[in-house]
Amino acid sequence: MRYAMIMAGGSGTRLWPMSRPGRPKQLLPLLGDRTLLELAADRLEGVVPADRRYLCTGESLRAAVLRSCPAFTDERILGEPVGRDTANAVGFAAAVLHQRDPEAVFAVLTSDHAIEPADRFRAALETGYALVEGDPARFVSFAVTATEPATGYGYVERGEAIDGFTGAARVRRFVEKPDRATAEAFLAAGTFGWNSGMFVFHAGAFLEAMGRHMPENLAGMRRIAAAFDGPDRDAVLQAVYPTLPRRSVDYGIMEPASTDPAVQLVAVDMDVRWADLGSWTSVAALMEPDAMGNRASGRTHHLDASGVTVITEDADELVSVIGCSNLIIVRSGDRTLVCSPEAVQRVREVAEATDFRSGAGS
Repeated sequence: MRYAMIMAGGSGTRLWPMSRPGRPKQLLPLLGDRTLLELAADRLEGVVPADRRYLCTGESLRAAVLRSCPAFTDERILGEPVGRDTANAVGFAAAVLHQRDPEAVFAVLTSDHAIEPADRFRAALETGYALVEGDPARFVSFAVTATEPATGYGYVERGEAIDGFTGAARVRRFVEKPDRATAEAFLAAGTFGWNSGMFVFHAGAFLEAMGRHMPENLAGMRRIAAAFDGPDRDAVLQAVYPTLPRRSVDYGIMEPASTDPAVQLVAVDMDVRWADLGSWTSVAALMEPDAMGNRASGRTHHLDASGVTVITEDADELVSVIGCSNLIIVRSGDRTLVCSPEAVQRVREVAEATDFRSGAGS
């Protein structure tokens, strides 16, 4: 049976000051009136029924997530006591789903990406499910059409096409964040796509691979799954989850799977407009600029300004910018960020020194 798990556990420190501990970026309405998490769930319409959609998030965010997405229920929220990177988030979902349904096939999806149009996303996802349903040994990733030689994304190289599945091919290799010259060569080759960070797995096959490549993690997942639908769930989670070795799913599972004879890595083309909303420059890139390259969300007045992005949450607030260039200004409640586009990766430093510091409130 088909399931989906949306990863919604990130803290979003690089999108401070809007993203804060009690309301991280996946719970922000950055692309309109609906939160990123709501949009991620909406993209599953017609592919996975609502009662087979799961979320993996921090346990501390459970109440906020339920407010944002009331269609989800407690039994379909996988609450992590602490974050232990994506291999454990995916393993957590695989273990619980396999316990409940030994034939579970599940998609691993993101809650902080902009993806349009939704119908192309759904078509690619359908192909991914069909591939794994046809052969549980297939581990499916999605290769987003690359439109520029981006150096901040990982890449996947497509090899031999798979008969009977449009846009599906064996994976030759994954490459993490190449330099500019390499990214330009990838784009020119036409056989590379951006690695979307989304996958489809057979839950049982994923757990078997975890047993081969991350055996300590699998042992912990087995304990968690056995207790998950009983009265000891919270106690076991609290005792086991924080002890699991931290690894990303890319390094912990997908990389060793490339030489694992029990696994067949497959990439499905996903021809969509896609952006990983990991910084204010990535958010600004989705906003329409005026003739001077200024972008605005909310009431803004630019005077002799160029290349200035202003993002505000308060519809009644007016931000005026005079004689400035190349700036990002973000207003949220009692917090204001002003920085250059070149410094956006340092926003995390400010966030961690203020709202995200140990013991800080939300």
